[in-house]
Amino acid sequence: MSYNFKPYDVIVIGAGHAGCEAALASARMGCATLLLTIDMDKIAAMPCSPSIGGMAKGQMVKEIDALGGQMAKASDASAIQYKTLNTRKGPAVHSTRTQNDKNAYSRYMKHILETTDNLDLKQAMVQEIVLDQNTVKGVIDNTGFEYGTTAVVVATGTFLKGMVHIGASKFEAGRAGEFSSICLAQNFADMGFKMGRMKTGTPPRLHEDTIDFSRFIVHSSDAFPKPFSFSTTFVDPVEKPSFMGHTNTHTHKIVRDNLKYSALYGGHIKGRSARYCPSFEDKIVKFPERESHHVILQYEGLDSKEIYASGLGNSLPLDIQYKVVRSVKGLEKADIMRPAYAIEYDYVNPLELTPALETKKIKGLFLAGQINGTSGYEEAGAQGIWAGINAACRIQKRPAFILDRSQGYIGVMIDDLVTKGTNEPYRMFTSRAEYRLMLREDNADLRLSEIGHDLGLVSDTTVKLCRQIQEETRQEIQRIKTFTVKPTDAVNAFLESRNTSLINNGVKLEQLLKRDTLDYPSLKELFPPPEPILQRTEQQVEIEIKYEGYVQRQLNEIKKYQDLERRKIPEDFDYGSTHGLSSELKEKLSLILPKSLGQASRIDGMTPAAISVLMVSICAMKNKQRDLTSPNSNLI
Repeated sequence: MSYNFKPYDVIVIGAGHAGCEAALASARMGCATLLLTIDMDKIAAMPCSPSIGGMAKGQMVKEIDALGGQMAKASDASAIQYKTLNTRKGPAVHSTRTQNDKNAYSRYMKHILETTDNLDLKQAMVQEIVLDQNTVKGVIDNTGFEYGTTAVVVATGTFLKGMVHIGASKFEAGRAGEFSSICLAQNFADMGFKMGRMKTGTPPRLHEDTIDFSRFIVHSSDAFPKPFSFSTTFVDPVEKPSFMGHTNTHTHKIVRDNLKYSALYGGHIKGRSARYCPSFEDKIVKFPERESHHVILQYEGLDSKEIYASGLGNSLPLDIQYKVVRSVKGLEKADIMRPAYAIEYDYVNPLELTPALETKKIKGLFLAGQINGTSGYEEAGAQGIWAGINAACRIQKRPAFILDRSQGYIGVMIDDLVTKGTNEPYRMFTSRAEYRLMLREDNADLRLSEIGHDLGLVSDTTVKLCRQIQEETRQEIQRIKTFTVKPTDAVNAFLESRNTSLINNGVKLEQLLKRDTLDYPSLKELFPPPEPILQRTEQQVEIEIKYEGYVQRQLNEIKKYQDLERRKIPEDFDYGSTHGLSSELKEKLSLILPKSLGQASRIDGMTPAAISVLMVSICAMKNKQRDLTSPNSNLI
């Protein structure tokens, strides 16, 4: 056995989106960090969609950025199209999405890793986590070389016992053309973790020159694209459009007639597939009434002829894939450069984790990304920065980094995973966030930059700007609430031009801004602030004024939520001896070990009555402990 001469504080296994964020966070917090990857040419790879963000996912990318992460900056550096989704709805659900040059994204992230202080990048396949009495001691790679450390972040994506399926053909692979991690998967099983199998997949890649794009609807970038990262001041992407088409009844008949040859429906795959991102076979079986489904064509890069055919993901044999693809209008002559495939892989039940993403069984072992049962680059990146921060906090003997559900989408996701677990690939949605009006894209840095700064991940300049926006917002809202608009001819002429009712008496400027047909920029022309304010401030002022009633209601809900979160449950609390709880709840509570009554309240099957029982029992336990430690406890 050989040993590495250089000691590391944190070792990260896997350089996908989770691993990159974990390694960068750890290194930037001052920890000597090693990032190990099977293939250094596939760092931050985009094996599926060549895009970042989308509904709810965009919010998480903004939060990663606000905490000092890299995903949004990498998106800006490689974007070939920008879209803001849900613009016809309220600001709570506005979501950024970029289409990216996937090779440029990977090159950019590799460069960042290579030039970050405290961070070493090496190619190696880890086969074993070395332990010393249930505490991490190091890792061993496939050559027998050992690296010492006391904190490991495992971010292996789909590589744990990964198996690729194309029809009846199957082969071990973490992704098509890449090694599967067999020994490490067995190592996790040997350590006693509850493992499961999940399935995901990717659609075929088509040759650009064999597609008739005139049969598709062109989707261009936003006219005035907004950067993904708060630190990016300007974007001018070399735009590549996307194209929307549709399948048809003939396409669907081909799939139905050949379902027995599908790996998914032919009995070859045992892993649980994603309900919210179904394969094409799944769509045909589960939605038989649908006569068509979307097919969206996206460029994979500026210098590539490969076209990603979103919506056509399947696990059919290649000859049938050709029939399916060529049944779509515009794809009659399409050539498949890379076939679609399904992949199943091992994951660890996230109920095995603490809210810091540290395993309960092994101290110093953190898990992030698809190994926790999630899907998506954004979910992975968010867990990566969370786990990387907490690994560094453990080394530095700092309190664990935890965001609650009222602080960020990332907090919602982690709480869902460690409190409820998952038996299918978990995906973030805006509907999962109870307080989404407060967790908007536009205020992610205002919510989280102070936390990132305290961790050493966000610069003084960034925090200073956020404080300026917050102070300007406070002052401008105060002015708008107290400023009286008089019914002059000029004012009423302006109101008439905006098709809104005139005023006969003086009204507060706030009342005008709350009208649907008026906005801050137009009112600013008539009633400007004493000093110019930032555009970001203007945006915050308008949102807070227009949605004031809803915001206040949500703040009241957050206060009630936080009251329960503050009621901590002692680590040594004995659920088994608590009277008034069902056996099922005792078992769940003993497995999950919630940190607070708030977390306990979100466990499946928990009732208000059971929370009351817990509250009384915890108070009784604390009172008993207080009596035993009282100076007069031994007096009769």
